[in-house]
Amino acid sequence: MPRPHYHLTRLPNGLTIATAEMPRMASVSLGLWVAVGGRHEPAHLNGVSHFLEHLLFKGTRKRSAREISQAVEGIGGYLNAFTSEENTCVYSKARHERGDELLDVLTDMFLNAKFAPADIAKEREVIKDEVAMYFDQPQHYVQELLNQTLWPDHPLGRPLTGTAKSLDAITRAHVLAYHRANYVAANTLLAAAGNLRRGQFVKAVAKASRRFRPGRRSGFVPAKWAQRSPAVRLFTKATEQTQLALGIRTCSRHDERRYALRLLDTVLGENMSSRLFQVIREDHGLAYSISSVLSFFADAGDLVISAGLETDNLRQTLKLTINELRRLTRELVPVAEFRRARDYVVGQIDLSLESTESQMTWMGEQVLGYGKVLPPEKIKQRLAEVKRSEVRAVARDFFRPERLNLALVSPLKRAPALGKLLGW
Repeated sequence: MPRPHYHLTRLPNGLTIATAEMPRMASVSLGLWVAVGGRHEPAHLNGVSHFLEHLLFKGTRKRSAREISQAVEGIGGYLNAFTSEENTCVYSKARHERGDELLDVLTDMFLNAKFAPADIAKEREVIKDEVAMYFDQPQHYVQELLNQTLWPDHPLGRPLTGTAKSLDAITRAHVLAYHRANYVAANTLLAAAGNLRRGQFVKAVAKASRRFRPGRRSGFVPAKWAQRSPAVRLFTKATEQTQLALGIRTCSRHDERRYALRLLDTVLGENMSSRLFQVIREDHGLAYSISSVLSFFADAGDLVISAGLETDNLRQTLKLTINELRRLTRELVPVAEFRRARDYVVGQIDLSLESTESQMTWMGEQVLGYGKVLPPEKIKQRLAEVKRSEVRAVARDFFRPERLNLALVSPLKRAPALGKLLGW
């Protein structure tokens, strides 16, 4: 299937429109993106971005909560949303001839949400249940502990859902003020991918754009840290396994080293062919699963290694993991292994962009992250240019004791010697 052509249109009021025409597809996917998320929140409003996202579904001056769902599901589509550290997105998908209806629902939710006091009270309790659910899932809670350790006293270290205490403190006035300040034209992107005509879509959005408030792009507190040695955080809980999350601070999405880092992550732990999976699971049988994943932000980033294992296997797993990190700083990745990693990453890019929803998401993340859509072909070309020496260089830059942070949810009462394992 031929790649879609990406187009960006910026309206006079600052609202941005991104389109990807895919005429052979049966569907169209729309996303209303706002460049605001967890890291934009002051401490006393922790969780307000996610809270507001939930409330957009609770009714408008035109539709009740049930009517919002029926308006999309009743035409064979679906509607959902998510909040991340830097973005919030409400998105929908349906048959391409129903695109105008999807646009009407999304803009209605965005512009006309009622934020009724009764809905706020009910949804506050729903989200508190969500917070409690995540606390009961050690594999999730260990990631929150790790974020607190990686980014202490910073919004990136706070849970996106907020806490029971912060949620209780968020009032309707807070929600209205946050919506008024951030849900503005200059902070908003409407992305559409699928069987659509760009000119018609831009015209329809331009008509609706008159109702978007003027404003400015949301600001955030820069990431900072002053760590000098490895850090360990233990949460003792009566669990059957120990959940481990080892976080390494890396670089921002704007750093050219991210391409070499992407290949390094694949070699290290992204898939079943990776070194960590082969060594920890296949060779030693120490864990059912172990993997690594990258996250990039505007001014920072991290690589996180996660595993669930028998508590008695913790020390050996950490020793083997640190050994693999150390090996990547000392040795060039063999040519065949390097080629497999690059082919895997390129293949994943292609496979991840086969649907209209994935194309819509690609545009949203690219435009809000870089101010433009980076074509997949250019990213694949840049990956092809990465040398093995560059992969070793980024390992040396980032795999350092003063960048390592370990979080554990475990039946262990103490973990006094684990910090020593993280140093070399």
